[in-house]
Amino acid sequence: MVKYALITGASSGFGAEIASCLAKEGYGLILTARRLDRLIALKETLSQESPDIIIGKLDVRDRAAVNQWVDALGNHVKQNLSILINNAGLAAGRSTIDQGLASDWEQMIDTNLTGLLYVSQAVIPLLKARKEGLIINITSIAGKEAYPQGNVYCATKAAVDQLTKGMRMDLLPFGIRVSSIAPGAAETEFSLVRFKGDEDQASAVYQGFTPLDAKDIADTVQFIVTRPPHVSIHDLVIMPSAQASATLFKKD
Repeated sequence: MVKYALITGASSGFGAEIASCLAKEGYGLILTARRLDRLIALKETLSQESPDIIIGKLDVRDRAAVNQWVDALGNHVKQNLSILINNAGLAAGRSTIDQGLASDWEQMIDTNLTGLLYVSQAVIPLLKARKEGLIINITSIAGKEAYPQGNVYCATKAAVDQLTKGMRMDLLPFGIRVSSIAPGAAETEFSLVRFKGDEDQASAVYQGFTPLDAKDIADTVQFIVTRPPHVSIHDLVIMPSAQASATLFKKD
């Protein structure tokens, strides 16, 4: 029987690599993101590995769209959905709190926190019906330690860190495990999005050291997913060897 994993923000970076890892583990994939063209390409790439791949354009900030998307999944898929990877998230801008843009704040709060809530609330009843399941929330070192000019982004990830703990308690009676992964500096599209397409600013973030890459996080998801049912990985912080805290790096 094919089990399914739903991955948000699957069009690139962590999400795309996680999809690749779970395809190799034999999972059917439910992949959502705002960039449908990227999902179409990813589906084609993974079609020889996964037994079934469902893709859909979805903005997790839209509660009605999230509920409609989950409701529209076939009964077979819903009955066999066993993993939710809450990966969709972003940083928008970097500034002191008094210079921040309200539009950036709203985008981060609505995506990183509210969107995660919408998706989780839509999917959890399916996991509860199975009396087993796994939720992995992708957080950040920013949720453990604040850093200068990271204010609202750090706050959203700290909220997800606490939310993960609360979810774990609430879902314990239903046999649903809840994990979080908090990466340090990882070279994906993260900084390019944060600096709104400025490639020079984005690349400067990773100069002088070797950052994590998307596969490092995907391999960690694979490790969590392949643990036996009596093992629950609660909270992992993963840093490049050159990073000791949110702000302390050893650079060449």
